[in-house]
Amino acid sequence: MFNRVLIANRGEIALRIIRALKEMGIETVAVYSEADEDALYRRYADETICIGPAPSAKSYLDIPRIIAAAEVANVDAIHPGYGFLSENSDFAEICRDCKIGFIGPSPETIAEVGDKARAKEMARAANVPVIPGSQGILRDDADAIALAAEIGYPVMVKASAGGGGRGMRMANSELVLPREMQAASAEAEAAFGNGDLYLEKFIERPRHVEVQILADNYGNVVHLGERDCSTQRRHQKLIEESPCPVIDPDLRQRMGEAAVRLAKASNYVNAGTVEFLLDSHGDFYFMELNSRLQVEHPVTEAVTGIDLVKEQVRIAAGEELSFTQDDVTISGHAIECRINAEDPDNNFRPSPGRVGLYVASSGPGVRVDSHLFSGYSIPSHYDSMVGKVIVHRSTREEAIATMQRALSEMIIEGIHTTIPLHQRILRHGDFRAGMIDTGFIDQFLG
Repeated sequence: MFNRVLIANRGEIALRIIRALKEMGIETVAVYSEADEDALYRRYADETICIGPAPSAKSYLDIPRIIAAAEVANVDAIHPGYGFLSENSDFAEICRDCKIGFIGPSPETIAEVGDKARAKEMARAANVPVIPGSQGILRDDADAIALAAEIGYPVMVKASAGGGGRGMRMANSELVLPREMQAASAEAEAAFGNGDLYLEKFIERPRHVEVQILADNYGNVVHLGERDCSTQRRHQKLIEESPCPVIDPDLRQRMGEAAVRLAKASNYVNAGTVEFLLDSHGDFYFMELNSRLQVEHPVTEAVTGIDLVKEQVRIAAGEELSFTQDDVTISGHAIECRINAEDPDNNFRPSPGRVGLYVASSGPGVRVDSHLFSGYSIPSHYDSMVGKVIVHRSTREEAIATMQRALSEMIIEGIHTTIPLHQRILRHGDFRAGMIDTGFIDQFLG
């Protein structure tokens, strides 16, 4: 087992990882930018190292600075969290070259599954259903127009190296397809340094359902049920829950088995998430495999009782999974609301600034993952998410009621947050009935 681990991240996920490592008896090293000098997670780490100024490119995305910090601190491994360098195969490879453990998949696997077009080819080979579309990267406009005519409009143009909703455009006709391709490619080039595109049939009114997997170095792969992430705005998730309200045991098993087949086909090791679109007929289609811990991992932890961060560390340290698929049970219902420092009534404008009084929700069935405290100044340089409220109860109805109570108790003064939006969503009849799709929020917001 590792003795000392560096967390190459910030905010609530850095704090979450530090807590897991402390419980495992592992020393923690936290890195921070100048903007995060007063960050809460610094107070709980055994050692902290400043890695540069506020901009991510000069701190949290600066591989040489992070590797230098790891070497100075004499750590055994690095946990990348999510975002930043978590799915950067070059970073994982440099860690390996420097004989520093990387708590995640191999660099080869990250590169392979991170290329969305190659991942789809892998899914086809593993007999995992995929959305009809291009077999690889689009060559040009003519290639896309011919394929779209074959599979039928509407179609989705997607960045091969994309994520987080960037580099995605829908086209309803041949007339607009070239324009949307140009826009998607430009956005992908700016965000990921790769403007390659692929094309898929647009699935109307789908649910976004993902399956959590764990895989060790000895060929053992298990799935931990599914999460429904359909409540999202512009491909950014707002609320996640487990289990999915419309999935029965048979469909859960088929989706889980498909995720395991894909993991085995890609020689996947560590924690990962296989994302699917689920249509109104109960058919599911592979979207992508995320080679990292997800923001919404706590809902899976709640319904399975399995600590995903600890499992990641054990696997990276060379341990075998201590349980099999038969040992995994889904108990009750969990819901997570992401709390962002944004103003929902002003086109979700970011709301950084100094927090006044901060009081976290608590009580039976409530967990809060957040790095906020009274007097903390939220930097303007990073993602606007400042916390997550997770509830776990026996039934979905009880979970919704507990979440409503928890959000009403949470106090974050001095900034705007998405809490009022979540409260409105939780009261909506379609959400309460579980009858939503990925277009629900757009309709809800009008």
